[in-house]
Amino acid sequence: MKRILFLGYGLFAYATFLAAFLYLIGFMGNLLVPKSIDSGVEGNLGTSLAIDFILILVFGLQHVVMARPAFKEWWVRFVPRPIERSTYVLITNIIFFILFWQWQPITTVVWDTSGGVLEPTLWVLFTLAWGLILVSSFLINHFDLFGLRQVYLYWKGEPYTYLKFNTVGVYKYIRHPLMVGWILAFWPTPVMTVGHLLFAVMMTAYILITIPLEEKDLLHFLGEDYKNYQQRTPRYIPFFRK
Repeated sequence: MKRILFLGYGLFAYATFLAAFLYLIGFMGNLLVPKSIDSGVEGNLGTSLAIDFILILVFGLQHVVMARPAFKEWWVRFVPRPIERSTYVLITNIIFFILFWQWQPITTVVWDTSGGVLEPTLWVLFTLAWGLILVSSFLINHFDLFGLRQVYLYWKGEPYTYLKFNTVGVYKYIRHPLMVGWILAFWPTPVMTVGHLLFAVMMTAYILITIPLEEKDLLHFLGEDYKNYQQRTPRYIPFFRK
């Protein structure tokens, strides 16, 4: 019974990820969603900035803290290890839904390329960025990343095995294509508002701050293999080395 419950919990957490991911695309692109980054009634500028800042800060702190190995080891005292990743995913999605719900639009226009020659290019970049996110997640095992592999193995009665370090596809050229995809997804828009710009700047800063922390953890777990990978593979831009 416990195995079935954990499997169901993992599937539910993954379903919330799919919902949050699809909504985020619409939210960032002002596409087909009831509340987007630029929709809604604009309020007091100072209040809106404060609320939006706090929403992104909560998201960033949750990721920085819960992704650290020391926190995970403490966390599994209370959350069973097979559903630890699913719980992390579920909490992330809940925070995203709160952000969508409470986001305060600030619609002062920074740039507007609507109807211009740049607009199709920006939409292509927007689409490619989300595609890069998905492709990168599957290259490193999408289902392990979002907790499904863990609950599936537990349901089968098999012990969890850590994934082997592997560099395939775009990972041969940059170390963090998934994070690069996220950064690229926040910026291309025909109409950039102050609210959208705030979101893009803060989320980009969060990612750039957390990548060195992630690499420190990877270096600890993977040792010389990851150190060699760091030395031969650029972090963000293909073929670009210091």
